[in-house]
Amino acid sequence: MQAAEEIQLVKDFSNLNGASGFEMEVARFFQKKMAPYGTTKIDGMFNSYVQRRENNGHRPVVQMDAHADSVGFITQAVRPNGLLKFVPLGGWAPTNIPAMRVRVRNRAGQYITGVVATKPPHFMSDAEKNAVPKIEDLSIDVGSTSREETINDFQIDTGCPIVVDADCEYFANTRMFFGKDFDNRVGAAALVDVLDNLQGQDLNVDLSVALSTQEEVGTRGAQVTVRNIDPDLAIVFEGCPCDDTFSPSWLAQTGLKRGPMLRDMDTSFIANPLFEQYADDIATKNGIPHTRSVRTGGGVNGAPILYYRGAPTIVIGIPVRYEHTAFNWACLDDFQNAVQLAVKIIQSLDASVISSFNGGN
Repeated sequence: MQAAEEIQLVKDFSNLNGASGFEMEVARFFQKKMAPYGTTKIDGMFNSYVQRRENNGHRPVVQMDAHADSVGFITQAVRPNGLLKFVPLGGWAPTNIPAMRVRVRNRAGQYITGVVATKPPHFMSDAEKNAVPKIEDLSIDVGSTSREETINDFQIDTGCPIVVDADCEYFANTRMFFGKDFDNRVGAAALVDVLDNLQGQDLNVDLSVALSTQEEVGTRGAQVTVRNIDPDLAIVFEGCPCDDTFSPSWLAQTGLKRGPMLRDMDTSFIANPLFEQYADDIATKNGIPHTRSVRTGGGVNGAPILYYRGAPTIVIGIPVRYEHTAFNWACLDDFQNAVQLAVKIIQSLDASVISSFNGGN
C-alpha cells in the first residue's frame, strides 16, 4: 500500500463513529476495505472477521486483532431543561470532558451536534472553579430548550450513543496525524495494510483477522472472536498511550517517532516471553525501530485471546498521544513500522516456530 493510501485509510477510520457497543459503521467500512483480501462477515456484537483468501485450512491459525470501538458516552436520560444526562463508555478522566464538542446519534440514525455544557466562569464560585468535575453532574446541550423538544424533535432519548466530534488531519511536513479515536482506529487500519502487504503470498500459516468490539468496556468482543477463530498464535494491534511528554527519558517507553511498542505487561496481560523476544529480534534484524514496555495500568485484547486456550500472543502498539481525550497525535512512520513488523513476523512463521513458543511441545 502506498503512503498516500495509508494516510487516507487512517483518516477514514479516524473519522468513523463507533463508541463501544455501537461499532456498526466501523464494521461495515472494515468489511468494504477487506473485501479484496478474503471472505468477510459480521456477528451479532458487530465483531468483523476476515478469512484470508489464500488460507487452505491445513496450517496453523494465526489470529490478527484490533478493536473497532472508541471511548464515548451513552445517553442515560433527558433532563427537564432538554440537556442530556450521560454516562461514559470506556475510561475518561473527568477533567477532559467539559466543553467537548460531541455528536449524538438519534433514534433516526442522524448525528446531532452538541457540547458538554459548562457553567460560564461569571457564575462560578471560587470553589466551583477549582473543583474537579463529576461526570454524573455534567450534561450535553444539543441546542434544545425542553425535555419534550429533545425527545420529540431531536429524537434523542435514553440509549442514544455519543461520540467525539473531530475531523482527522494529516501534516505532511511532520508526517503527523491529528484527530480522534486513534485508540484503536490506527490498529484497524493496520490490519487492512497488513493483508494488502501479504496479498497473493504463499505463507506457512492461515491468517484469520478479527476487528473486535467493546474493548474499551472490558475486552468483550475479543472474548467472542477468539472462540470463533481458535488460534494457534495471535498478534494484536493496539493504539498505545505515549508517555514521552511527561515521563523522564529513562522511563518513557512509548513515544512518537520511536516505532511500535511491544507490550511485555499491563494489568490484564503478560506477553508470551518467547514470542515477545522473537518479535523483538525480528524488528532488530530488519532495522525496525521499536520499544518494549511494562505498564502498571491499562488492558488489551491480548488478554482474553491469550487466556482462552493459551495461544502465544503479543501486542504491537502504535504510539498515540493523549488517548481517551478528544484529540490525539500519531505518526505515519510509527504506523508503517508497526505494519512492517507484523508482516515480517507472519512471513517467518511456520508450525515449528509456533511450537517453539510453547516450549517445543
